[in-house]
Amino acid sequence: MTERAFVDTNVLFYAEDLDAGPKRARAHELLRGLVASRNAVLSHQVLRELFAASRSKLALEAEEAKRRMQTYARLEVIELSLEDLFAAIDLHRLHHLSIWDALIVRAALVSRCRVLYSEDMQDGRQIDGLEIRNPFADL
Repeated sequence: MTERAFVDTNVLFYAEDLDAGPKRARAHELLRGLVASRNAVLSHQVLRELFAASRSKLALEAEEAKRRMQTYARLEVIELSLEDLFAAIDLHRLHHLSIWDALIVRAALVSRCRVLYSEDMQDGRQIDGLEIRNPFADL
């Protein structure tokens, strides 16, 4: 995998969910390739969402959820500025995205990613040169 790729929370969540079956295997495969090529990018938002989902859906203790976040934090992590927040609001308005998805798209764009891996947005959609791919679409 030679292109920079932004990874949404659901990919990380499935990698951690022992009950996710084929989605877990696919998430692991995708992450392995991105980590090996040093092309994986995340944002603070993704890490926060992963922590919340790990606590509520996986019933992990806070310390274990934090430890898993720290592992993913070794990847490139983007923090958005106030200017980026306003740009995300424009993405929300122009592309009819939820504000949370618009923030993810903005983080991917700011980090110069060509691909955004997410289950939550339309597979194949293009936004300002960014392609959204659902890695679980065929499962």
